[in-house]
Amino acid sequence: MILKRFYDDKLAHASYLVGCPGAGEAVVIDANRDLDQYLAEAAKEGLRITAVTETHIHADYLSGSRELAERTGAKLYLSDEGDQDWKYAYSGNIQLVRDGDTFSVGGVKFEVMATPGHTPEHITFLAYDMPAGGHLMGAFTGDFLFVGDVGRPDLLENAAGIKGTMEPGARRLFQTIQRFNMLPDQISIWPAHGAGSACGKSLGGVPVSTLGYEKLTNWAFQIETEDEFVKEVLSGQPEPPVYFAQMKHLNKVGPDMLNGKPSVPEFTSPDTILCESCQVLDVRPSDEYLANHRFGSFHAPLKQGFTTWAGWYLKYDKDIVLVAASLADANQAAYDLSLIGLDRVIGWVRGNVVDQLPSEERASVESMTADCCVDHDCLLDVRGSTEVAEGKVDESIHVPMGYIPRNMDVIPQGKKIAVHCAGGTRSPVAIGALESLGYRNLINVSDGFAGLSECKPCTTAKA
Repeated sequence: MILKRFYDDKLAHASYLVGCPGAGEAVVIDANRDLDQYLAEAAKEGLRITAVTETHIHADYLSGSRELAERTGAKLYLSDEGDQDWKYAYSGNIQLVRDGDTFSVGGVKFEVMATPGHTPEHITFLAYDMPAGGHLMGAFTGDFLFVGDVGRPDLLENAAGIKGTMEPGARRLFQTIQRFNMLPDQISIWPAHGAGSACGKSLGGVPVSTLGYEKLTNWAFQIETEDEFVKEVLSGQPEPPVYFAQMKHLNKVGPDMLNGKPSVPEFTSPDTILCESCQVLDVRPSDEYLANHRFGSFHAPLKQGFTTWAGWYLKYDKDIVLVAASLADANQAAYDLSLIGLDRVIGWVRGNVVDQLPSEERASVESMTADCCVDHDCLLDVRGSTEVAEGKVDESIHVPMGYIPRNMDVIPQGKKIAVHCAGGTRSPVAIGALESLGYRNLINVSDGFAGLSECKPCTTAKA
C-alpha cells in the first residue's frame, strides 16, 4: 500500500492519495483544487486514480474532487448521509454511500462510517489491508476527529446561517465519539486539518495520530456526559471566516472547473489599481505595504493565514487586481485564492506602480512599538474573542479582525486609531480592511498585545 499526505500550510488542510501497487490503482481523499499534485504522485508511483472521495461538504476550501474525477474518469464516492438540505446537488459518475457501505482500490478496502456532528452528512473512511489479513489499519476522519480536537459543530449555524443546528450537531458529535471509541486503539488517525485551521479550537500540528493516543490526550474523549460535552465544544471556538458560507454552497452544488493553475498578466498602468469596479489586494510583506500602498486596498501577506485573511474581506462577484513583489508571488497568490473559489484575479502590478499614483490615492501607515504608541484617540484590538478572554488592554475597543466591516458603529470615524493584534502579524491586515471602509489616520502597533501588556493597564483572566 502507498499512502501520500498532501498538506497546504495556508489552509492547514490535508488530503491523501492511497494506492495499491499490485493493482495499479489509487483513491484521492478530500482533494483541493491543486489537481496536479495528485496526478503527478500517481504517475510517479505508476498508479491510475480510479476513485475520488471526500468526507463531507467542506466549508473552508473549494473541493477539487469533482474536477479530479472528471479528469481521470474515476468514480466519485459521496456521502448520502444527512437530511436533504445538505446532500450533494450535482451529477456525474457518482456513487452515493452510507454507513456500512464499502468500496475497494486494489487490495485496500474502505468502509464508510457515518460520523455526523461537524456536519450532518459527514462520513469517515475505515481502511482495511486485505492482503495482510483484512486488518483495520486506520481511519480518514476528515473534520470529525483531529489530533487533539474534534470538528466544531457550530459552522452550519454561525457560518452558513442555518439556525437551530448548533446544539443538535454537538449532541450528534458526542454520540459519534462514543461509537468511534469502540474501534481498536492501534488504528491510525489521518485527519483533514492541522494546527491553524478554523474548523476546531485546539488542533495539534502532528500529522497523524492513533485512536489510543487520542483517547488518552484528546479533551473530547475525556468528557463523560453529553450535556457537559455540548457546553465545552460550543465554547471558545474561533470566529468562523465569512467565506465559509460561500464554500458550503459551492461545494454542495458543484464547484466550477479550474482547468490548471492560474497565470496572471502583469499591468503597468496605475489606472489599473484605481478602477472602482475592481478589488485591490496587496500581497507584499506587511512592512512594504505599510510604507506605501494604494489607500483603501486590502492587505494579506503571503504566509500562513493568507487565504483566511483574504476570504474575510474579498467579494466573490468582483474582479481582483494584486499588488505583488514578483510574478511568482502574484501567481502564488492567485493560486491560493483559487483554493477558496476567488477565481477573478485579472492581473497584478509591482509595488513601484503605487509610486505613480496621485498623492491623495496613496497612503502610508506608521508602525511603532507599544511603548512609543501614546498619541492616539482609540486603541482597537482585532484579536479573536478567545484571545481577548485571556486578557485585554483596559482602554481598548475589541472587534475581531474579520468582523470589522459589520462593526463600524463601534469604531469611531475621524479619530487616530492604533490597531493591535497579538504580536503584529494580523494588525496590518486589519488596517487594510479599515482603509477599505474609509478610515484614515491609523497606527500599527508592531508588537501587539505582547508589548501593550507591559506598558498599559490590562485585565487578564483569573486562573
